[in-house]
Amino acid sequence: MSVAHDLDPPGELSAELSPNDLEAFWLPFTPNRAFKKKPRLIARAKDMHYYTPDGRAVLDATAGLWCCNAGHAREPIVEAIQAQAAELDFAPSFQFAHPKAFALSTRLAMMAPGDLDHVFFCNSGSEAADTALKIALAYWNIQGKGSKTRLIGRERGYHGVGFGGISVGGIVNNRKFFGGLLTGTDHLPHTYNRAEQAYCRGEPDWGAHLADELDRLAALHDPSTIAAVIVEPMAGSTGVLPPPKGYLKRLRELCDTHGILLVFDEVITAFGRLGFATAAERYGVVPDMITFAKGVTSGAVPLGGVIVRKPIYDAFMNGPEHAIELFHGYTYSAHPMAIAAGLATLDVYRDEGLFERARDLETDWADAAMGLKGKRHVADIRTIGLVAGIDLDSRDGAVGARAYEAMETAFGDYGMMIRITGDTIALSPPLTVSRDQIGEIFDTLAKVLEGLA
Repeated sequence: MSVAHDLDPPGELSAELSPNDLEAFWLPFTPNRAFKKKPRLIARAKDMHYYTPDGRAVLDATAGLWCCNAGHAREPIVEAIQAQAAELDFAPSFQFAHPKAFALSTRLAMMAPGDLDHVFFCNSGSEAADTALKIALAYWNIQGKGSKTRLIGRERGYHGVGFGGISVGGIVNNRKFFGGLLTGTDHLPHTYNRAEQAYCRGEPDWGAHLADELDRLAALHDPSTIAAVIVEPMAGSTGVLPPPKGYLKRLRELCDTHGILLVFDEVITAFGRLGFATAAERYGVVPDMITFAKGVTSGAVPLGGVIVRKPIYDAFMNGPEHAIELFHGYTYSAHPMAIAAGLATLDVYRDEGLFERARDLETDWADAAMGLKGKRHVADIRTIGLVAGIDLDSRDGAVGARAYEAMETAFGDYGMMIRITGDTIALSPPLTVSRDQIGEIFDTLAKVLEGLA
């Protein structure tokens, strides 16, 4: 299909551009040909459900894309966005600012542990990861340690789709098509071992020693060349890998020993997913930076950022006062509508006690998930907070096909949205999920699995 450059006059719609034409939209992270033969379309959403164009309800077992933690179309968030659009549609954050950006920054800093006191806004988790990596490199540069340029990620890690994020990320298909990526990166081993951790609720007992691999990398490269380590406290996109007990504390200790900054990518885990404002709070570890996005606005408007410890921020606050301290930022950093959505979302989390609610539901969630043990095709189950990863046995020569069929069947036949990665089903409902809906999610998934070839 070719789309004409001269669009039809207002009020008229050409056949090529009609809503029934699916060809023009190149969907991200989607098999486009299969989707366009059998599309899964969503027209609206409210609370725990999506609705198809023909009005069929679809239970959201994934909080959209790990992001709608307060549920969908919540009135306080909708009203805040509407009011902000009428009051101030846009304001630049280069050399100017609007008051609500400072208000949200202060609230986020208050939610973060320790001296994580300063917030740099961007628009997504991908931008947040690349921002954190750039801050780390610039920090060591202004400290007179410009040799510290190496960035350490982790196998099976996901840090978005920017060149920095995929360079430190460890998911092969996100990396292999895009050339040499950033030079000077290396990776810790991932923390999953099915033989030692199968059917684990919460943090597995086995695996804390894997943090000691940072000692090996430090010996290989020398700490004087390493700027930062970035990890997800819980690896989400790869298939839900909770951190082993003591692993994150050990990583913090080793980073301190070697003089390396530690970045927690909390794009998924922040804002209640693990029952706390941040995973850093759950694990009693203060990283040097926390990246966030997704749940900060409950997915209503794109917003991301990096929360930075005070000594890092202070290190930049030198030189002439009229001079820019960090040459980095985005046109839409601290966009007024995103900031308004963020403030309203934090109010909902606080007023409804949703972080505490997630903690209270964690045992019920894990019990329901583990009820799938022994069901057809199930190879392993992992739970933590309000997240579950269910590994399915792969079909010979068709890795991912069984989970893809499960996703199609769940949506089309049973009215439920699930997320898949390879042959892993990942579940992460809004924090407003009821106990009855938890039962519904796993009862429905059991029916889906039973019907799979």
